[in-house]
Order: sequence, then C-alpha cells, then structure tokens
Amino acid sequence: MRSMLLPLALAATIAAAAPAAASEDTQYWQTLNVGVALPGNFKVSNETVLRSSDAKGFYEVENNFMVGKKVNKVVTLWLGYTFDPQYNHGTFRFREHRFRQQVNFDNFAVLGKVKLSGRLRLEERWREGQTGTGWRLRPQVKATMPIAGKVTLSVSNELFIDLNNSSFQTVDGLERMRNAIFVTVPLSKKIGIDFGYLNQHGFVPNGPDTSDHVLTAGLSASF
Repeated sequence: MRSMLLPLALAATIAAAAPAAASEDTQYWQTLNVGVALPGNFKVSNETVLRSSDAKGFYEVENNFMVGKKVNKVVTLWLGYTFDPQYNHGTFRFREHRFRQQVNFDNFAVLGKVKLSGRLRLEERWREGQTGTGWRLRPQVKATMPIAGKVTLSVSNELFIDLNNSSFQTVDGLERMRNAIFVTVPLSKKIGIDFGYLNQHGFVPNGPDTSDHVLTAGLSASF
C-alpha cells in the first residue's frame, strides 16, 4: 500500500511546487514514438510531437531522432538531433534546430512496486535568422507503478535550466518546469498507448509566469 501511494504523493508534491500563474492556456499534445533495437546494444528512436492550444492553435511539430548505446541494465547513452518548426494558428514563424546529448537511468531504484527512472539531457539550440547558441539542461525524474495487469501509472518532473543567454534564450537559470501524470496501456508486446495530464509552468522574468494545462496522448512502438 505504501508503494502504491508514492507516485500519487510525488504528483501532489511537484504540482504544489509550481506557483500560481497569471497567464494560463489549455493545450493538446500528441506523440508518436518508434524505437528499433540494433546489434551491439545499439538502438535508434524517432519521436514526433504535435502541439496545439486554445491560445495559439496549431503551433509546433517537433521531431527528435536519437541513437543510443545501452551500457548496462541501467544506463543508456544517447546522441540526437531535433527539427522543430513553430507556428501560430498554423502560420509558420521560425525553425529551431537542436543537438542533444542524453544519459538515461532506467529503473535505478525500486521501492516496493514503484520503479524510479531518471534522465539528464543537454541541448544546444539554434534558430534560423537569430543569432547565438542556447545551451540548456533538462533533468527529469519519473516514478512508475503497475495499477492493473500490465497497465502502469507514472508521474514525472522535468526542469528546463538555461545555461546561457542568446537572442532567443533570455532567462537566467530555471526557465520552465513540467509535471506530468499519465497511464500507459500495452496493446501488444511491441505497441502501447498512453494518456494523461501535464502542467508546464514557465518562469518569466519581470512579468507574470505562465501555466499550460496539457492533455497528452501517445502511441509507441518498439521493434
């Protein structure tokens, strides 16, 4: 019983950590993730995220391609590239490019039925037509537990920490925080779906913070 309450307690804690925001938006994110295992403990993955909102309409399609090497049962090293065009109500605004370096720590601790995982991601960002390179760190921690058969409940917390300033990256330090809770349902050994809620809190210097209430849905396939 204690282990079953841990993810819910973590969700309540990280939700309470976000201060009240003056500017709010409701958003809808859909994700398609495909992973392929390769010889030598290598793997490739491609994630596509479509984002829309009440305030901005369709505003982003983010595609992340990554190559990983599983070092042991816990640690996987990743390198990748993100192509990220952004829009406003479907009208093109700009393109962003990112180079990613990432370390995943899968199931690094088990507390009863709860499995803890983590991820540390470093990104270099460039925007076409704008000067400078934005360096950003994105640590994440996640707790997962079974709730019925192979159906699982997960809660996660992710921080966006700006390491420098550029023409488009102007926040010093903590820029954004994402707190999520979602359910994953396997449809077969290789395919699963997930759905949930994510709160994205933006820290705005000298202005009101923002808070995005996001309904999420995803389809994943592993081969």
